[in-house]
Amino acid sequence: MHEEALLSTTDPVSQLIVGIVLVMLFVLLTREKSHRVLLALLAVSTLWAVTYLTPWHLVTLDGAVRHLDLNVLLLLAGMMAVVGVLKATGVFGWAVGRLLVGRTAQPLVIMTLLIWLTGIASAFLDNVTTVIFMAPIAMGISRRLHIDPRALLLPIVMASNIGGSATLIGDPPNIMVGSFAGLSFLDFLVTLTPPVILMMVILDIMMRRRFGEALTASRQDVADEAVPEITDPRLLRGMAWIGGGILVGFLTHGFTGMPAAVPATIGAAAALLLQDVFYLRVHRPSDAERQHGILEVIENDIEWPTLVFFALLFITVGAAVDTGLIGSLAQGLEGVILSGSATLGLGTEGTLLFGAMLILFVAGIASGLIDNIPFVAVSIPIVGEMITTLPGETGVLWWALALGACLGGNFTPIGASANVTTLDLAARQGTKISFKEFLGVGVPVTAMTLGIASGWLALRIHFGDPIAAAGSLLLVAMIVVGRRFAARQP
Repeated sequence: MHEEALLSTTDPVSQLIVGIVLVMLFVLLTREKSHRVLLALLAVSTLWAVTYLTPWHLVTLDGAVRHLDLNVLLLLAGMMAVVGVLKATGVFGWAVGRLLVGRTAQPLVIMTLLIWLTGIASAFLDNVTTVIFMAPIAMGISRRLHIDPRALLLPIVMASNIGGSATLIGDPPNIMVGSFAGLSFLDFLVTLTPPVILMMVILDIMMRRRFGEALTASRQDVADEAVPEITDPRLLRGMAWIGGGILVGFLTHGFTGMPAAVPATIGAAAALLLQDVFYLRVHRPSDAERQHGILEVIENDIEWPTLVFFALLFITVGAAVDTGLIGSLAQGLEGVILSGSATLGLGTEGTLLFGAMLILFVAGIASGLIDNIPFVAVSIPIVGEMITTLPGETGVLWWALALGACLGGNFTPIGASANVTTLDLAARQGTKISFKEFLGVGVPVTAMTLGIASGWLALRIHFGDPIAAAGSLLLVAMIVVGRRFAARQP
């Protein structure tokens, strides 16, 4: 009864306390003196201690449960389980072998292939699912070629967040924006594909310059080896059907209303059952040997620290939502746009461009510091209100919000679920990517993508979508032709 009556307080002191906790959490995460799960646990414990022992109620236990995003948590766990079963088929070793055939002396080409495969896959799967599949392949290649795994892992993380911004289902913020604004899968694909292609082309160039020395310093005498055989082709065939079913579930979200976690969980259950059935057909295991299937996957393939960290992070950011901190920040954004427009004497297009730029960069920076899902959830009604009050073709503000939230995920290691998942997968294999190392790649990539998004938004506001799309694709063509011409020069 007391729990029901205990509502979060929304006064400035409550918002200030939550803000301090969030800032301290971020600072301590960057220092990497303690494990991030411990730091997130301390943040949540602090919020609860203040809530129940002082007059300032930040987030209750019931509120914490409400803010746990089961869609993200179950999606992660389900796809980790699917990958665990796939590992038993030998498909990752086979994929590594196929990618390396004739390319053992061309690590830069391999990196480019991984970047584009990840970007394209992230547009049609969610980016977390994509990195769960791609990270083991990248680490397998790095072991074979004796190169630093970071030189492949960091580019595919960046590509996953960029590629995921191109479609309705590529990143959760897009699903939320599309649902509220009535934008379809085709709307996202047609509108955002041109600027995303340009971002991917420049990402490839940036990653070649950033990691070229590390990749070319790898051993060039690595001989081609025979492509490993699939160890369990029957299970792999079954997993192909299951994977196809999961993909159909993702793609038909608009018709079924089924969150991504549902097909992922169903697929994980089907995969574990199929593995068990096939195993029992040829084995008579004792009770001790029954760990071959579900217990093996649960204990060794599901990244429990990652899931716990996400759960605690959801609760921490939930306090910012319940106390009104995020709402205050979003409301302040609207006031800045209107006052800035009046001060600068902007016309219709100028006001719209000013508003789009602010939304893009605020969403980009905020999404790099806190999880983008609650930020977008609070920002959507604010942007919806702005669309009714600002002049001109204000629908472009939805694209500014979606691009900022998705592309800002590359800013920091905690900016996107794909980042945290990849770093944990790498750590499990003995590769530690520090906060500073991630920022060294993520900050320039984020600046590049937000810069391209700014130019695309300006073209769209002033000249319309066809010109913006044509301009993006023309730049892609010019870059590709220029690189080929430069490569032919002596």
